[in-house]
Amino acid sequence: MNERITISIVTHNSRHIFDVLDHLKKELGANSNYDIHLFDNASKEEYLKRLEDYSSLITLHRSSENKGFGYGHNQVFEQSTSKYGIIFNPDITVEKKDLDQMLQRLKEEQVAAVCPKVLNPDGTTQYLVRRKLDVFDYMLRFIPFQFVKKLFDKRLSYFECRDLPDDQTSFIKMGSGCFMMIDIEKFREVGGFDERYFMYFEDNDLCLSFGKKGYKILYTPFETVIHLYEKGAHKNQKLFKIFLQSMAKFFNKWGWRFF
Repeated sequence: MNERITISIVTHNSRHIFDVLDHLKKELGANSNYDIHLFDNASKEEYLKRLEDYSSLITLHRSSENKGFGYGHNQVFEQSTSKYGIIFNPDITVEKKDLDQMLQRLKEEQVAAVCPKVLNPDGTTQYLVRRKLDVFDYMLRFIPFQFVKKLFDKRLSYFECRDLPDDQTSFIKMGSGCFMMIDIEKFREVGGFDERYFMYFEDNDLCLSFGKKGYKILYTPFETVIHLYEKGAHKNQKLFKIFLQSMAKFFNKWGWRFF
């Protein structure tokens, strides 16, 4: 194992990726320990041509078909010789000082993964940590009527782990795959991402697989990332269908909970 850290980004015509790469170039500079591997899932040719402008910054892996989020990350980490890696969405920005501090926590705590506080561009918190999953709470988040959500605010607050302290780290059951610093050996030991999920739920599945092996996941409120979150499944019928398919796969695997 070498001392370098593998950043894995999976793309498919991802619209924020060029801003994200520009930010990483500025933050990491020319001589960092972080290696950026970008796995592209069959994007358009003009998009791939633009990625070629970043050949000095990234190692580009190209797939002729889109096999999904988990598949792309698995391919990168299977080939990696690093001990530590980062599951990194193509719509995330982060400062190097936060990367370095999370890496230190991963080494000191010897956990499977470290998850930061995830922020919106306006600085508000995205509540993406989960302590349990059930069908009711997931579907409640898709209901457009705020008065319904207000009725179940306490329940949603519990589901979204809004009570996590801001003045100390916590061990959590499930973090978000939008950004997760991982021990690659432990990731491989649990089989990586389950590639039966095209997208959605594979991060929850991975976290439960870590827990099943007795490995811990650390949440830190002291380090942050910005997530340019667009809630695709809320707006796009095709993505919502994929979301429902993944939800069924998840509950079939881990047991159905409706409420």
